[in-house]
Amino acid sequence: MNTDFVNITTENLASEHLCCIIRSKKPHQGIDAKRQWLSERLNEGHVFRKLNEKATVFIEYAPLETAWVPIAGDNYYYVYCLWVSGSYKGKGYGKSLMEYCLADAKEKGKSGICMLGAKKQKSWLTDQSFAKTYGFEVVDTTDNGYELLALSFDGTTPKFERNVKKQKIESKELTIYYDMQCPYVCQNIEMIKQYCEMNHVPVSLIQVDTLEKAKELPCVFNNWGVFYKGNFETVNLLDVAYLKRILKKV
Repeated sequence: MNTDFVNITTENLASEHLCCIIRSKKPHQGIDAKRQWLSERLNEGHVFRKLNEKATVFIEYAPLETAWVPIAGDNYYYVYCLWVSGSYKGKGYGKSLMEYCLADAKEKGKSGICMLGAKKQKSWLTDQSFAKTYGFEVVDTTDNGYELLALSFDGTTPKFERNVKKQKIESKELTIYYDMQCPYVCQNIEMIKQYCEMNHVPVSLIQVDTLEKAKELPCVFNNWGVFYKGNFETVNLLDVAYLKRILKKV
C-alpha cells in the first residue's frame, strides 16, 4: 500500500491532480471550476487529501459552519466525499483517509464528524455502511429516506436545517440546484441543457454560489439537488436514462 498522501493547499492547487475519474490532459471546464471553488474554500479550513498518484483515492471535508450544505451544528466536520475506486479498493486506503479525518478532528478539538447518507445507499454519497463501522449513527432524517450520520465525541449532534424538511418548491418545471465543488457538475449541466433544448423541456438551473444560499436550500444537498413538479427527487447526478424517468412522473 502506497502511503504517500498529499493535502491540497493554495500553493499546490494549480499543479495537483484532483483525482476524480476525469483524466483529460486538455483544459477541462469542470476541473477548472473545481480548482476555483477550492481556492476560495481552503482558507476556511476545507481539507482535500489525496493519494499522491493519478488515482481516485481521496477525502474531502470542511468545518460544518462553512460547509456548503443545509446542516446546522457547532464545531463539527462535514465529510463531502470519501472515494476509493478501481484497483485501489480493498487495500486500506479508505481506512487511512477516514482515520486521518478522525485524528484531525480530535486534534482540533472538534465535537464530531457528520456526513449525508440514506436508508438505501445513493451512488453519489460516501458509503455509509463503511462509516458506521467507525461508530457513525443516524441523528436526523427526512421523510424521503435521507439521513444525517454523525460520530459525536462529546454527546452533541448536528441536524438538518428546518428548510431541508420542505422538499418542495413552487416551480413545477425541472429545477436543479448545483455548485461547482464536483468536477462532474459542469458536464452534467451541459448534458441536461442539451437534452431539455432538444426535447422542449423547460428547465431552471440554479447555481448555489454562496454559503448562505447553500444553508437555505429546501432539500438535502451535497453539491446537487433535483426537483420536478415541485417535488424533490435526488442528490444524484443524472444520466439521460435517469432524467427520462424523472420527467415521466405525473
